[in-house]
Amino acid sequence: MQKIVIDTNVFVSSLIQRSYPYRIIYELFIEDKFQLCISPALLVEYYDVLARPKFAKYPDFIVKAEMLLVDIEIKSIKYDPQIKLDVVSDLDDNKIIELADESSADFIITGNTSDFTFQTYKKTRIVTPKEYWENHQAV
Repeated sequence: MQKIVIDTNVFVSSLIQRSYPYRIIYELFIEDKFQLCISPALLVEYYDVLARPKFAKYPDFIVKAEMLLVDIEIKSIKYDPQIKLDVVSDLDDNKIIELADESSADFIITGNTSDFTFQTYKKTRIVTPKEYWENHQAV
């Protein structure tokens, strides 16, 4: 089973519109088609970002976010990276690379192509939601 690290922006997008992030989360993650990898630092970010008041303008965002967070906590494999890395220009996003390194993730899925300017880190491929859906999803 593929090990995947998902950037917070993908979860936000999945709760706002029915596009590639939505399909990845609700047709693959919820249906146990891959293993989501999380760390304490990334989980804190998920909670902080998904609770932002600016997202309350979207219908049922908060309720859907709370249900999704429960699924994330129940279904994910938890890792606690011990190595600190400095490879992404947005220092806060280094926790995603640290988690991918610790978990030996197959993919990082992110919509943040401005900070993740490289396609791989060690054996981990860094892809957009569209690229993952169209080219890499486990069948």
